Amino acid sequence: MIGMARLAIAGLVAIMAMGTARAEDVLKARIGVLRLSSSAPVFIAQDKGYFRDAGLEVELKFFDAAQPIAVATTSGDVDFGVTAFTAGLYNLAGKGVLKVIGGMSREKPGYPLIGYFASNNAYAAGLKTPKDLAGKRVAVTQVGSSFHYSLGLLADKYGFKLADVKIVPLQSLSNAAAALKGETVDAALLPISTARKLMDEGGAKFLGWVGDETPWQLGAVFASPKTLANKTLVTKLLGALAKADREYHDVILAAMKDGVAPINEQTKPLLEIIAKYTNLPVEQVVGNCAYVDPDGKLDVKNVDNQIKWLQEQGFADKGFDANAIIAKDYVKAD
Repeated sequence: MIGMARLAIAGLVAIMAMGTARAEDVLKARIGVLRLSSSAPVFIAQDKGYFRDAGLEVELKFFDAAQPIAVATTSGDVDFGVTAFTAGLYNLAGKGVLKVIGGMSREKPGYPLIGYFASNNAYAAGLKTPKDLAGKRVAVTQVGSSFHYSLGLLADKYGFKLADVKIVPLQSLSNAAAALKGETVDAALLPISTARKLMDEGGAKFLGWVGDETPWQLGAVFASPKTLANKTLVTKLLGALAKADREYHDVILAAMKDGVAPINEQTKPLLEIIAKYTNLPVEQVVGNCAYVDPDGKLDVKNVDNQIKWLQEQGFADKGFDANAIIAKDYVKAD
């Protein structure tokens, strides 16, 4: 009896030891994101346990603009960033303190994400379409941001000078929305999730979608060299995101029609996850589903074009290109 008791105790100790070992094997990671559908695969991977299944304990840290995420990734406040490209991000990457490791959201026709919005007064005065933005005061988050670049592409498309647009950097999405509502700017570039409340309240007018006017690679996954030194962590995180990328694409994006996702038995669970993390009702999420490549690919050629444009404008340092900032071991090029 004593021998059996000892065996039982030994077995219990072994089981406890195994549990402790497994707990110690779990890798922790902090991801910096915005509360936008452009980060939908991150939310899906978190909520459906894909990170956990990969042996990761992930904490999501939310920001109100893209550039602070790049800074936080560099400083170590977060381990990974998932957000839009900005001049600041590129400058950090050009110095070698950030590397791009995967693609995320894209501006693409038929997938509403970032829009051009006019104030009521400016709309009444003739600002009716995106090409009318020349000579107007336009709010963006920051100089060299994705919104700024979108304006540059628009200027190139319609043949007006970007210098003719009065860029008003307001540091955050909420500030830009408030300025538009308060009529202190003529227009703003905003994600539809931010602008919809304004439109519902009659505080802004819709002019068009960036994706319909000038498609481009908007967002990416990136990390610091210190994080990249932990190859197991990076591989596990990208594997979980890849699973979520594919599910998001095949279930929601593939079902979209005229820029709207249907609410049905297949899509509703994922739409509810996106709604949870973006603080929006499902009925609004359906018209706010950003395009993400199903394989997490990055449009490297477009990234290179972005860098060159920003360098020509004086927003990004010279001396580097897309190849210099990409972690080739991880990036799937489009």
